[in-house]
Amino acid sequence: MKKIKIGESYLEMTVGDITKQDTDAIVNAANERLAPGGGVAGAIHRAAGPALWDECKKLKGCETGEAKITKGYNLSAPYIIHTIGPIYSGSPEDPEKLASCYRKSLRLAKENKIKSISFPALSTGYFGYPLEEAAKIALETVANELKKIPEIDLVRFVLYDSKSLEVHEKVLDSWDIG
Repeated sequence: MKKIKIGESYLEMTVGDITKQDTDAIVNAANERLAPGGGVAGAIHRAAGPALWDECKKLKGCETGEAKITKGYNLSAPYIIHTIGPIYSGSPEDPEKLASCYRKSLRLAKENKIKSISFPALSTGYFGYPLEEAAKIALETVANELKKIPEIDLVRFVLYDSKSLEVHEKVLDSWDIG
């Protein structure tokens, strides 16, 4: 696990299961309906239980780059922040929409007095965002937001495999984001 200090906060990176994190919130790489599906969204819905889908239906979906919050239900995390990353197209809007997911999720965390949050590598799975490009956007955005939101003590990136961790560590090591 890699851990660095940014302002008053910590940024960690690890390989693991996002549904098993002990942070106050986990982030769901959701679809626009906030429905159970495959990948991270499916795993979170399965682990949280059917009450999560009942609450998500009441939220009436979410737009790309936006974020919404629900209870964590059967998860150890009390909250789930759902955000919709862009489906990678190579368009100039892709980086801004991806950065918006991280910004809006962290601002929602602050509004709800959440002190620790775990993110997956948004949009890098089924949505096809190139991993290194997505890691640069994610780490830069989170670092910039943590400087503005000292109330958040910890942001943890919970990555799918060692290759993803390696890419994120390489990006982090190459930048002066602290």
